[in-house]
Amino acid sequence: MSDTPFGFGLPPEEPEDGDEGKKKDQQSGGGQGPANPFGFGGLPGAGGFGGPGADNPLAAMFGSLNPSDLGAAFQQLGQMLSYEGGPVNWDMAKQIARQTVAQGAPNGTKDASVGPSERRAVEEAVRLADLWLDDATSLPSGSASAVAWSRAEWVEATLPAWRELVDPVAERVGAAMGDVLPEEMQAMAGPLIGMMRSMGGAMFGTQIGQAVGVLAGEVVGSTDIGLPLGPARKAALLPANVEAFGKDLGVPQEEVRLYLALREAAHQRLFAHVPWLRSHLFGAVDGYARGIKVDTAKLEDVVGQFDPQNPEQLQDALQQGMFQPEDTPEQKAALARLETALALVEGWVDAVVHAAAKPRLGSADALRETLRRRRASGGPAEQTFATLIGLELRPRRLRDASRLWASLTDARGVDGRDGLWAHPDMLPTATDLDDPDGFVHREHLDFSELDKMLGEAAGGDHGKPDLRKKDDDETEGDDTE
Repeated sequence: MSDTPFGFGLPPEEPEDGDEGKKKDQQSGGGQGPANPFGFGGLPGAGGFGGPGADNPLAAMFGSLNPSDLGAAFQQLGQMLSYEGGPVNWDMAKQIARQTVAQGAPNGTKDASVGPSERRAVEEAVRLADLWLDDATSLPSGSASAVAWSRAEWVEATLPAWRELVDPVAERVGAAMGDVLPEEMQAMAGPLIGMMRSMGGAMFGTQIGQAVGVLAGEVVGSTDIGLPLGPARKAALLPANVEAFGKDLGVPQEEVRLYLALREAAHQRLFAHVPWLRSHLFGAVDGYARGIKVDTAKLEDVVGQFDPQNPEQLQDALQQGMFQPEDTPEQKAALARLETALALVEGWVDAVVHAAAKPRLGSADALRETLRRRRASGGPAEQTFATLIGLELRPRRLRDASRLWASLTDARGVDGRDGLWAHPDMLPTATDLDDPDGFVHREHLDFSELDKMLGEAAGGDHGKPDLRKKDDDETEGDDTE
């Protein structure tokens, strides 16, 4: 992930005419380096246009402004930040994400167009993966097509989903940008506070663009974070990232591609044939994000005390985060719901893919553990959520969920396990993830009691089941009744 998740600066670019170009760019106020992130130039009340505070619009606005200059400053910002949409400037996010992708991934690899041979390899891997999954799950194929994306194509295809995920918390940050003003200034600013929120939209667009751009250099498909980020029923792999992922594993590239295709195809089956799942997951993210409290004290402190001679101070302070989850029963429940939902999806995929790959791929165990460690060591999923919505997923939930699905497979078979996806109320809870075997056992007892009650209601004494004592093994064999 980016080292400056809340940094405001665009990636610096060298001018074509060298040092002379740099001087000219600085004089014109059009620089895009960290000192002048949006090319605002000077602001009134900050030493005039091009004065001492000109390179830092936030410090200029809050550090040396007096109330009489506030309206003029906001008007200047309004002209320079013409965006009037929602809480995030998604045009800016897209532009910065594409720029980040063009610079190359942290591992040094560059983005490139996908060639015909790579597309065929992905299509064949997904096709074979679907055949193997037929034996491991009762859910039919969910992939109407298989595509090979470049990193830039991944950015384009997933931005609509990022918008749905990020807008709720961005709304809260945008409101906080207005609330950070002293009360007397808020009274004077009136409707001009909207311009301040537009600035928040630009800041969030920059942050999201950087995060998504870096993530594009790490993900191997459209479902790496357990959410359906791409178009429905379209299994996608990124050949460049698949190659980088398997480079030092000592595993044939074909096996790496096939194993990752199994994971992508398994996700597609789940999201295609569990119609309520997508809205359930996105609703859980939204519910948690809306309960987050923005640390306005930190935001006000950072903005109000910013030192123009030390621009790294702003990035360092904001990198520490400005989200404070409310310690309320409702917010705790929202967090548990979100963590559990994501863990159940990832755990099911892990269990199903292992069942499909283990008999066929000698590297199945090694690849499974590599992917688990990638997530547990703070992979792209955890860091992206922590940056964008103030949430860091708990990796232990994924292993717990995988064990639970494996126990259900042993107890009920594939059909009985997958049948739990029929309704969200049938799925295990956060407490059940702590005791997978207990969940399986309790569910069997519950079904037995339900059968007994139905039998009594239907036939009276004649409809009662045999009162002979059944042991646990006999009870588990009665699931199919």
